[in-house]
Amino acid sequence: MSKIDYFKETPFAVTICDENGILLEMNDKSAATFARHGGGNLIGHSMLDCHPEHAQKKIRAMLENHNVNAYTIEKEGQKKLIYQSPWFENGEFKGYIELSLVLPEEMPHFIRK
Repeated sequence: MSKIDYFKETPFAVTICDENGILLEMNDKSAATFARHGGGNLIGHSMLDCHPEHAQKKIRAMLENHNVNAYTIEKEGQKKLIYQSPWFENGEFKGYIELSLVLPEEMPHFIRK
C-alpha cells in the first residue's frame, strides 16, 4: 500500500514538531507561511529559534505539560485559528501538531442538540 500525503496541499498549514520542539514536518502551506524564516528548510531545526522569548517560554511549558493551546490571531488582514495539540504514539508524548486555518470574515455558528 502506498503512503498518501493527505496534508501536503491542504489550504491550511500543518506543522509538526517532536517532543523537543524540533520541526519534523511542514506541508506546503506551512512552508509558504514561514518562507521568510526558511520555509521547508526549517525541518530539523528547533522551532524555539523562530520565536521571541515570551513565545519560547510558552512553547517550553507546552512541551513539558502537553496541553492544547488554541487561539485566534489577525495577521495581514486575515483572521486565523491556531490550534496546537500534543500528539502521542502508544500513549507516549511525541510532540505537537499545529493547524493554522484562515477563518472567513463571516462564519456561521451552529448550536446542535
